[in-house]
Amino acid sequence: MSKMEAFSPIPPKWTNDAVHSLDFYCPQCGNEPRKAQRVWINRRAPVIGDDYERKWQEFYQCDCGEVWWAWSNDRPPSEFAQRDNPVEE
Repeated sequence: MSKMEAFSPIPPKWTNDAVHSLDFYCPQCGNEPRKAQRVWINRRAPVIGDDYERKWQEFYQCDCGEVWWAWSNDRPPSEFAQRDNPVEE
């Protein structure tokens, strides 16, 4: 499968041994998710948080070979979001 399996409803086999990353980076080498070779988002089983907001598991297969996952709401803010919404002074 290619990187475009991200939205497949069926989890790819490579996600079976994923480890949980608490800081949204590869726990083995520190790479950002955008450097991942593969991505899969578990959108079939969202979790509802205390604030009633949905979150999903995002799975990544890193360049270094490590497979890890993190919660979608733990993703750091995008640098592009700041450009789209400039702070008024």
